[in-house]
Amino acid sequence: MPKVNVYNMQGDQVEQIDLNEDVFGIEVNQHVVYEVVKNQLANKRQGTQSAKTRAEVRGGGRKPWRQKGTGRARAGSIRAPHWTGGGVTFAPKPRDYSYKVPKKIKRLAMKSALTSKVLENEIIVIDEFKLDAPKTKDMVNVLNKLSADRKALIVTVNPETNVIKSANNIPNVQTTVVGNLNVYDILKYNSLIITKEAVRKVEEVYA
Repeated sequence: MPKVNVYNMQGDQVEQIDLNEDVFGIEVNQHVVYEVVKNQLANKRQGTQSAKTRAEVRGGGRKPWRQKGTGRARAGSIRAPHWTGGGVTFAPKPRDYSYKVPKKIKRLAMKSALTSKVLENEIIVIDEFKLDAPKTKDMVNVLNKLSADRKALIVTVNPETNVIKSANNIPNVQTTVVGNLNVYDILKYNSLIITKEAVRKVEEVYA
């Protein structure tokens, strides 16, 4: 059963807890993680790209020159794809890129991502994360005391307004709540800073 240290906001170790091995100690399935990350990125795509085909470009209705006798290649329209100002061959059109992934696959990917953080010592459990006022300097000090990488994801059970506002101006530092935790964000950030209460909530959901 994996064990991790629990720190306070001053960076001091206050206790050690056992993590549920069904969530934080499974065999990492890289392919499943890849499939879920690919799904998340696809679902984020706006799909608003658009270009005009030769039928949609204005003009080009008249044949530019007669079919034979000019010595030039035959042409039917000045809006053909190989002409400057012509349409686009197989032009991209607005479409929906989203698709669904089975729940079991999502759960396995989440467990694999969390386990990988434990194996790579990139998870930092903190007893609580609360700030008296929204202040970027205070957040920077906390991150330094926790020896967290500046590319960090902070996870709490409920939205902490002061924590969110304090982290907003720090590049590559993101805050989220347990309910919004996802595989892509876990892998994107080098350090996963999560409260002890949030750890128990994750175990409750995924164990």
